[in-house]
Amino acid sequence: MKKLVVTHRLNENIMELLDKKFKVEVANSGDPNEIYALIEDAHGIIVRIGYLDRKTIMSLNNLEVIGRTGVGVDNIDLEAANERGIPVVVTPGANIRSVAEHTLAFLLSLAKDLKINDMEMHKGNYSVRNHCRAFEIFGKTLGIIGFGNIGREVAKLCSSIGVKILIYDPFIPANAIKDDRFQYTEQLDFLLKQSDMISVHVPLTKDTHGMIGDREFKLMKPKIVIVNCARGNIIDENALIKALENNNVGGVGLDVFSSEPIDENSPILKFSNVITTPHIAGLTGEAFFEMSKMAAEGVEAILNKKKWPYVANREAYENAKWK
Repeated sequence: MKKLVVTHRLNENIMELLDKKFKVEVANSGDPNEIYALIEDAHGIIVRIGYLDRKTIMSLNNLEVIGRTGVGVDNIDLEAANERGIPVVVTPGANIRSVAEHTLAFLLSLAKDLKINDMEMHKGNYSVRNHCRAFEIFGKTLGIIGFGNIGREVAKLCSSIGVKILIYDPFIPANAIKDDRFQYTEQLDFLLKQSDMISVHVPLTKDTHGMIGDREFKLMKPKIVIVNCARGNIIDENALIKALENNNVGGVGLDVFSSEPIDENSPILKFSNVITTPHIAGLTGEAFFEMSKMAAEGVEAILNKKKWPYVANREAYENAKWK
């Protein structure tokens, strides 16, 4: 029976199915340095939270497949996986609606000043109602950076309640956007200047790392609302903190951070107009089940020497072991 290690438990129904087919171990950590003794003889690893670097991947002689509950693979060294002929299974589509709804929840919560009003109510400050800091998002412009599956779903949700949609995506041409409700721009600067709210949905790559920094914050409207449910390092956190300290940002919703879990002493957590969640945008019950199921099915297929379509690195199939 082949050995499968999961960094953290998947949906319990899926865990039961895997237990019948593999020798399953749960690491309760995603740091390969902490769990190396557990994974050194594994045939498959499913990473929920954590990473697999080149050194680790190249040293695991039994490893045949890596699974990811999600589509982001910035935490997996794909080049090393390709060299070893190890497919990296991903779960496209499983959490689209979940992340899009989380994004909308952030936007509405920030627009309605819910966090501050709730905090003041708990202090007995009913007169906070007279501040009138909330605003309607109807008729406002939402700049969406990244128009993949999640960005598209966010655009549909927000346009349905009267929000104007402005799109920038460095990876797709303008003619790829067929919906005439949405405006496309080839210039990130234009989006930053025109938007009342901004939501980030690009993957983390060397080109998007720190794409929103000091310069970009200076281009935004005063009191901009910005939401990030993609990857933490897309927004330069030091630049974000500076913008918050200078009162140049109206509200921020963050589900992701440059380092996770975020340090409890991080300056980001001190601002009353910042709402944070612990990287849970894609973790509704429905999405968690689908991600667990797709990751498990893909890993099982590859361990049975069947090519699986949903992998981040189809180049791995060109390795001699697959021919």
